[in-house]
Amino acid sequence: MPEHSELRLPDGVRLHVETTGPVDADVTVILLHGWTLDGRSWHRQLTALHEALGAAVRLVAYDARGHGRSSCMPLRTATLAQLGDDLAAMVDAVAPTGRVVLVGHSMGGMTIMEYAHRHPEHFAARTAGLAFVSTTAEGHTHTVYGLTPRIARLIRLAETAGAGVLARCGSWRPPRALLRALRPSIRWLLFGDHCDATDIRLVTSAVARASLRSIGGFRASIGAQHRLDTLTALAHLPAAALVGDRDRLTPPPCAESIAAALPTTDLTVCPGAGHMLMMERPDVVNGALLGVLGQVLGHPAPDRPAGSGPVAAAPGA
Repeated sequence: MPEHSELRLPDGVRLHVETTGPVDADVTVILLHGWTLDGRSWHRQLTALHEALGAAVRLVAYDARGHGRSSCMPLRTATLAQLGDDLAAMVDAVAPTGRVVLVGHSMGGMTIMEYAHRHPEHFAARTAGLAFVSTTAEGHTHTVYGLTPRIARLIRLAETAGAGVLARCGSWRPPRALLRALRPSIRWLLFGDHCDATDIRLVTSAVARASLRSIGGFRASIGAQHRLDTLTALAHLPAAALVGDRDRLTPPPCAESIAAALPTTDLTVCPGAGHMLMMERPDVVNGALLGVLGQVLGHPAPDRPAGSGPVAAAPGA
């Protein structure tokens, strides 16, 4: 059974942590969720990895500051830079020894890049593998929401203005009744051609747990981050990048640029899938994670699951 605990950070913020597996495992897998979500996003991956690898690895999923069951934070710390520092502290707390494999979805992937940028020696000493799911190293460069560039610019202006208002609303949470009314919009924005009803309920529940400060406060640094140069220094690590071709937030060019910076990366593009790839294509994501872990553990990579979609070689690979 998973163990639940809290990590108290130097500024007093408390992070909710869920762990499975032995403390002294040689490899610890840390899974980082996306903006406005929480660690429950990874429930299918946590189950699959535990069933496949058992005590060979320790599994960790935590709620970022201002999200899920973690506490709210001062507005000035609602930045990717702070999330990178939080991840460094998490590595020390949950994996004081052994190797670490980092898996990030959306903002979680950007957090990994920020950790590598801000703590390069710490990162190099501990990190043995990477997986980037529906994320970007180029801020909002490629984000057009599946619309025309002109309309996308208008939406971004409105979103930026709204984020500033929400950021000043402190620890309040979005009203659940409002989120239920917005469920069709959430489904359109985050999912591809098909969406399981339980998944949209989980996502809506996660957004309801995120503080308005975190919903609005993180927007600026998420849009501005550029870390392709940081990634090029990590090309020696086993890595995977996955994206859905219906992803309106981090479309395929985002994953393609990550794969170009990490030439040995296994790039997977899933037809018909949107931003919530770990829910929409759990077998594909699980297979990619097992492939990276197989390299880290010295095992051969597993066969790719049937129906996983085309695999594109990274440009120049």
